[in-house]
Amino acid sequence: MATMLDERPTRARDNGAAHEVVVRVVGDGGGSGGSPPPRRRWSLRGIGIFAGLGALALAIIVLANAVGGLFSFNLFGTTKVDRSAPVVLKQLRDVSTYTAATGEFESTVDIESDSWLPSFLDGERAIFVGVGTVDAQVDFSQLSKDAIVVGENGAVTVTLPQPTLGKAHVDPSRSHVANRDRGLVNRIAGMFKDNPTSEQELYVTAQHRIAKAARGSEMRTRAERNTEEMLKGLLGKLGFEQVTVVWTGPAHDPANV
Repeated sequence: MATMLDERPTRARDNGAAHEVVVRVVGDGGGSGGSPPPRRRWSLRGIGIFAGLGALALAIIVLANAVGGLFSFNLFGTTKVDRSAPVVLKQLRDVSTYTAATGEFESTVDIESDSWLPSFLDGERAIFVGVGTVDAQVDFSQLSKDAIVVGENGAVTVTLPQPTLGKAHVDPSRSHVANRDRGLVNRIAGMFKDNPTSEQELYVTAQHRIAKAARGSEMRTRAERNTEEMLKGLLGKLGFEQVTVVWTGPAHDPANV
């Protein structure tokens, strides 16, 4: 709201000149007859000040993070606290087997569960890539007294049981879910489960498939050849020039799943 001063002449009083001052109040344009007030505009100086403050704040943040990195302190980072219990030794066993070969396998598991409803409503499909290993081992613990027969002229005969395949192990650090699709009903039902997207079934399936693939591979043949080369090198250093390895009995694999 603004004011205006008008100066009006008045009658002479006591033969002196006098003036009458009239104060008029001018509205701010809110009435019907007033003009709207001018809009506030950003000046170049205001924009420059605002940009300068933003650049200063950004520089402070970058400097704080840099200083925090030098002193192992992150201003905007989080702190990880490990409250895990100590590792407990549950069992200690003596090992009397020789690992003659190790096979690495990759299994792609594609499991889909559906019903009579459309898949986007009720159904689930998961594609899992499992990477694991299987060892071919030779057991030396059951060797009899006549398993090693020393002949003449630096000859020796070693009788060993055929190599067996160990348990298939799936490596969680190299295995992953490549894709997972879940229907609307499955997503809603998963809200009431502790672990709706459990990968345990996928791991077990991949483990079975890897174990089966190992049984159909040439791992036993490779294990026999590697064991023969190991014994020839070991016994050769003891003076035996001729080393013969005899494999007996069918291979009975332990529970390798």
